[in-house]
Amino acid sequence: METTTRRSSALPLNVRLLATAGLISLSLSMTACSDADAVDANDQANEIDEVVFAVPVETETVATGDITSTYDTTAILEAREEAFVVARASGIVEEIYVEEGDFVEKGQVLAQLDKRRYELNLSKAQAELTGIERELEKINKVYSKKLISDDTYDKLTSQFESAKASVRLAELDLKEATITAPISGFVAERNAKVGNLTESFQRERMFHIVQQRNLQGIVYLPENELSNVTVGQSAMLTVAALNDRAITATVERISPVIDATTGTFKVTLKVPNNDNRLKAGMFTDVSLEYATHANATLLPRRALITIDDNHSVFVVDNGKVKKVDVSTGFETNDVVEVIRGLSGTEEVVTAGHQNLKDSAPVEVVNS
Repeated sequence: METTTRRSSALPLNVRLLATAGLISLSLSMTACSDADAVDANDQANEIDEVVFAVPVETETVATGDITSTYDTTAILEAREEAFVVARASGIVEEIYVEEGDFVEKGQVLAQLDKRRYELNLSKAQAELTGIERELEKINKVYSKKLISDDTYDKLTSQFESAKASVRLAELDLKEATITAPISGFVAERNAKVGNLTESFQRERMFHIVQQRNLQGIVYLPENELSNVTVGQSAMLTVAALNDRAITATVERISPVIDATTGTFKVTLKVPNNDNRLKAGMFTDVSLEYATHANATLLPRRALITIDDNHSVFVVDNGKVKKVDVSTGFETNDVVEVIRGLSGTEEVVTAGHQNLKDSAPVEVVNS
């Protein structure tokens, strides 16, 4: 009888149970590790989101103070008084006593013309006057006795008056041979030279004198500004030639007419110059002050966002920003008055607006 031996491939039950338990344990361990990695990844992603999307911005705190409404324009300073000195007598220039830049008082001698001819003319006129005066004295003695006619007496009297006038003219000619300053001021130009021949009332100017203790600036404003300007109103002048020195001027005159071709009117400013540092012809920037609002809420101009005439700002609060609509009033180059929308204590974004939206997280990076 043939016996066949058959080997079974099945593992014992206890072995299979142990193997199955090990597999389950390994699976659970792997699953736990996978879940833990996922949680860590989510936390890291959240942290990265918070860091990456916190937009760096610069901020300033809204202030309270005074603000003035101004109209900005330009002007060229002019001398309020000036004189062009010309010769009123003919003659050779013998002496010149002043130079350009010298300060002269009214009546001070500037130059001397040759006066010998005028001295001779005066002597001649005085001699003629003396002769007629003596003759008139003799005639007066006999005229009272009616020994000469009224006609002869009247002619001699007329000659006497004419001789007196000739003397006064000769004295005036002699006086005008000495050139004097008609006003006090600085000599801006000296065109006269020793040896030159001057003709009376010639067009050539011997001297140009300007009075600069008080200067004036002429500005032309658009007609819609007429109601905002009054005499005595202040204006701030900035002179670039004097390292942007600020000068306070006042409105002295306002033209009552509007130029129809330009739509502007003329305003004359009085500019003090006690230290004579300002010079006629200097170019200045002018800020004409209209009105002042005290204790106003002042917003840095850089913080203001304007889109289609709507104004807004980003206010920083607890690491995030809030977009706030505002209404504005007076403005300057640096600040804007806020009439409505802010209380005056907010911290506002001044740089970094382009990357912001409402409720966005921010990081303040002020230098």
